[in-house]
Amino acid sequence: MSQLEELLAVWLPRQRWFSGKGIPIRRVRIESRYTLVSAGPGGPDLNVLVVQAGQRGLSSRYQVMLGSRPPRSLPPRLARAAIGVCPVAGGRPRVVYDAAHDPVLTEMLLERFAAEEDPERRGRVRFRTLPGTEVRPCGAGRLLTGEQSNTSLVYGRDYVLKTFRRLWPGRNPDLELNMALSGSPYVARPCGWIEADLSGHTSPTTLALLQTFVPDATDGWVLATENVRTLVEGMDADFGEEAASLGRTTAQVHSSLARTLPTDVLSPSAAAELADAMVERLAMAGGEVPELAEHAPRVMEAYSDLARLDEPLPIQRIHGDYHLGQVIRTSEGWVLLDFEGEPTVPVRERQRLSSPLRDVAGMLRSFDYAAGYLMVGHPGRPELAWAARDWARRNREAFCRGYADGGGANPDKHLTVLRAFEFDKAVYEVLYEARNRPDWLRVPLDSIATAAGAPPVPR
Repeated sequence: MSQLEELLAVWLPRQRWFSGKGIPIRRVRIESRYTLVSAGPGGPDLNVLVVQAGQRGLSSRYQVMLGSRPPRSLPPRLARAAIGVCPVAGGRPRVVYDAAHDPVLTEMLLERFAAEEDPERRGRVRFRTLPGTEVRPCGAGRLLTGEQSNTSLVYGRDYVLKTFRRLWPGRNPDLELNMALSGSPYVARPCGWIEADLSGHTSPTTLALLQTFVPDATDGWVLATENVRTLVEGMDADFGEEAASLGRTTAQVHSSLARTLPTDVLSPSAAAELADAMVERLAMAGGEVPELAEHAPRVMEAYSDLARLDEPLPIQRIHGDYHLGQVIRTSEGWVLLDFEGEPTVPVRERQRLSSPLRDVAGMLRSFDYAAGYLMVGHPGRPELAWAARDWARRNREAFCRGYADGGGANPDKHLTVLRAFEFDKAVYEVLYEARNRPDWLRVPLDSIATAAGAPPVPR
């Protein structure tokens, strides 16, 4: 490995968006390097690197926005973003760092959108804007700190630029679905994107998405957990109207996607294959988390019910990773974010049509999580556990009512499908928590135990 690749091999596992935590990196290879800004020997440079990280026979591709400056010219505010010192592109040694922290370089990024690009002179990295969209420079980008799988920069109250860290060849579903929903009041308006030609692939790969910034909004997870927290203080916690409104909004977004993009039906044989995939995930999770074993028979029963589904199931493009952290509440209502699906899954799989009830199940699980989150810090209080479960039950019901009122399929009439999707999501959560947040493992395990103890779904 080169000196820069060795530095990246140490730096990558420490980043929140790195998906291979806990597995040693055996090699790092810089697959591509794109120069976006070159300010000369004394100024900052900006390069986009496409990096391959090899771990136990697996290889993952990441985007690194790499800034570089002469060692003595690095501002103190960028010291925490430093990766190391090494020669860059054969030149003198320079400090390399995460460019998302550099206001000079982030300002230049937005300026590239605002500049008119000659189509005949576009290189391997292209800044694209939607027809009729004018992007105005408005200073440096402010780095958001709460994200994990991506990195977002907010420009004043005008724009947000989301860079995709884990890269898969092709157009990212977040760009694809936001463009399909352009003009909807329930999404942030897309303005443009950055794309690149990756070696060995004919279709451009999405590097970043530029959207209008939604100011004065509150994260749905924050709203819900603050509401649950009032239970600790002995006060009523009413989130029902918000949950119902979110259900209606979700149904309307699903309807818009169905009108704009292809739809189909899942045949009974395809439903059986879907159930088989769920069984495989359960077996894998059970191998890592033995506590699942006592609930496996009832979970398997839900999957068997899905496999025996004898009627076609409507499928379409969906959000794919839907939960309270993917929605924000404005004074006008709910807005949905992050349509890219599960970032660790290849783009082609995320583009497959699926039942919108998978999104419904994801949000229902999120209400359970908001309630279970309370118990992580307050164990051994059965009265509080009962109140938290009751909060989740009431808001799950309100969301489902709102979803049906908004034109979506009535969840109460599709319990077999919904129950299987919920168990599958919970099993995924068990694996995630076991690998990343062991202290939270009881949240999905308790949900599975509660659901497994419920009466079987009527057939």
